[in-house]
Amino acid sequence: MVLEFKSIFDLLKAFPTEQSCIDHLEQLSWNGNPVSPFDSESKVYKCTGNKYKCKNSKKYFNVRTGTIFDNTKIPLQKWFLALYVFSSHKKGISSHQLAKDISVTQKSAWFLLHRLRYAFDQPNFQLELSNTVEIDETFVGGQALNKHANKKKKNENGGTLHEKQPVLGMIERGGNVIAKVVPNRHKETILPIIKDSVKSNSVVMTDEYTAYKDLKVDYNHFRVNHGAKEYVNGMAHTNSIENFWSHFKRGIDGIYHWVSKPHLQAYVNEFTLRYNTRKFETKERFNLVLASVVNKRLTYNMLIAK
Repeated sequence: MVLEFKSIFDLLKAFPTEQSCIDHLEQLSWNGNPVSPFDSESKVYKCTGNKYKCKNSKKYFNVRTGTIFDNTKIPLQKWFLALYVFSSHKKGISSHQLAKDISVTQKSAWFLLHRLRYAFDQPNFQLELSNTVEIDETFVGGQALNKHANKKKKNENGGTLHEKQPVLGMIERGGNVIAKVVPNRHKETILPIIKDSVKSNSVVMTDEYTAYKDLKVDYNHFRVNHGAKEYVNGMAHTNSIENFWSHFKRGIDGIYHWVSKPHLQAYVNEFTLRYNTRKFETKERFNLVLASVVNKRLTYNMLIAK
């Protein structure tokens, strides 16, 4: 059954009970044939209370086992509502606001959002880009103004370093975007990522940054010289990827305010999925993420250890 919902009111009508959420998750995950998370080839016995038993391992499980919902005390209704709000807001939602919206603690909302970001990592959108691809980097972060003095990194003159983290972005015109947090902007770092992400012989557009010079070996490479205030040269420009970075920065600065380096890729994934599903209806994006929660268990200890 395809459930239609275009608003929070519709969502609550579609999933009025905890059981309706369980039934929907089972349908998306198993399509009527329960699969054991302990042995996918094992026969499965249906038990009471939405539980199942794996014949081979003799272990019990339910549809939450081995997913981002595993061992959570938060009802699935609240998870569904959080996912709807999180995925439909173009700039995201803060843990403080989500805590108020679904009546949980800020700590629980923070953990919940990170689990959802974990499910936002979609391999299907990481397939090779082709045709015309724009490539550019951005930087996230800045001076560590809120850190204690003994934790601030110093430059050789004793001043505070601008602790900015580079992120490499590649966008196919009219298609998807791939963005990766990188340790630096050296060509030895970024060129292999580009070669893994962009089909050879594609047309690539970059700015004048020297690390991109060697792209001409594998691609039809065109450049615009931003340093000389050249932003469009015929069909050569990087406006699409720069627009994506602008939207990403507005979300980070306006909603989240600050992102730690260990979690930055998760936030990048959040915004890339929103962009790559920009033509999806709300229910399509909602179900895409729900169907991706299997084998993505993320514990609190795993999260804070990053």
